[in-house]
Amino acid sequence: MAKIGFIGLGAMGRHMSSNLIKAGHELKVYDLMQPAVDELVAKGATAAANAKEAATGVDVVITMLPNSPHVEAA
Repeated sequence: MAKIGFIGLGAMGRHMSSNLIKAGHELKVYDLMQPAVDELVAKGATAAANAKEAATGVDVVITMLPNSPHVEAA
């Protein structure tokens, strides 16, 4: 299975991340809202301290952010 960095755990990102964990992928997650990160960690993800850390040492990075400026900043 893949090692995935996931940045953005809002309404869509949280559910997508949960499904990836259920499918057996290894997730490293980051979000500005710590409760969202904590929820995914409880399901088996690893918390990243920032977006750069979430994108380091993984096979693929998924961003689920509101718009282009947020993606560019990440």
